[in-house]
Amino acid sequence: MKILITGANGMLANAVKKELKNKELILTDVADLDITNIEAVRKFVKDTQPQYIINCAAYTAVDKAEEQAELARKVNAIGPKNLAIVANEENATLIHISTDYVFGGAKPVEEDYAEMEEKHPESVYGITKLEGEQSIIDSCFKYYIFRTAWLYGEGNNFVRTMLKLGKEKEQINVVDDQHGSPTYAVDLASIIHQAIEKQIPYGIYHATNLGYTTWYEFTKQIFEKANYSCKVNPVTSEEFNSAAKRPKNSKLSKEKLLKAGVIVPTYEDALDRYLKEELK
Repeated sequence: MKILITGANGMLANAVKKELKNKELILTDVADLDITNIEAVRKFVKDTQPQYIINCAAYTAVDKAEEQAELARKVNAIGPKNLAIVANEENATLIHISTDYVFGGAKPVEEDYAEMEEKHPESVYGITKLEGEQSIIDSCFKYYIFRTAWLYGEGNNFVRTMLKLGKEKEQINVVDDQHGSPTYAVDLASIIHQAIEKQIPYGIYHATNLGYTTWYEFTKQIFEKANYSCKVNPVTSEEFNSAAKRPKNSKLSKEKLLKAGVIVPTYEDALDRYLKEELK
C-alpha cells in the first residue's frame, strides 16, 4: 500500500510516519510538492500512484492568519481542494486534518459538537479550514476529514511549554474559559491508521482524545503528574487579548468515531504516555 504524506516534517506527520512505518510512504514537504499548484499535484500523484493521500500540510499560525489571510487560504483551502480533485481523478482516498475552529464555540459548554452541526468560524484560520473541508466534500468521493483540537506531540507544544514555565516560575496564568480535549499526535496517528485498516465509512469524524477539560485544569494536571509546585492562576481569554478569537467550546463528540469501531484513549492516559517520554 502506497501512502503519500504532505507536510511531512510537521508534528502530526512525524507521528503518522512512525505509526505507518510498515507501509510504503511517499514523504513530501513544500520543497517537494506545492499543494497550492494543481498541475504540480496532478503530475506528482500520477507519477507516484498512492492509494492514500494524508494531508498534514496546514497554515496553523492562528493569530498571524488574521493578517495573512491570502496565504492561509492558499494552504488551508486551495491546497486541500487540489488534493481532492486529483485524488478523485486517480481513485485515491484523501485523508485530511481539520479543526475545532470551524465551529464558533458559542454552544453552551455543557454540550459538545456533533460533526454536522452548523459551523460559525470566527477567525481567518477557522474560515479557511472550513473552506478546505467544503472543497473536499465537493470534489472527492473517497475522503476522511478528521477534525482535531489542542494537538501536542513531538517538538514544541503546549505541554512542553508548560513544563518549561513550571520549572522556571513560581506561578503562571492560564486560560480557564476554553473547553476541549487535549489530543496526543500519537493517538491521532493511530486513529488515522485504524480508519485505513478497518475501512470505516468515508466522511467527517471528530478525532480528539476522550474527555474534556480546560487549559487551566490541564496545566494543573501536567504539574501534578510532573511533581511541579508552580501555582496556576485561572484567567479569561479576554485577558490575553489575542488577535484571533478562540472558541470557548471546542468539545467535539467522538460518538461517530467510536461507533465505527475506532479505539480512542482518554486525554489523561495520553498525557501519562507523553510525560513518560518527555520527562525521561
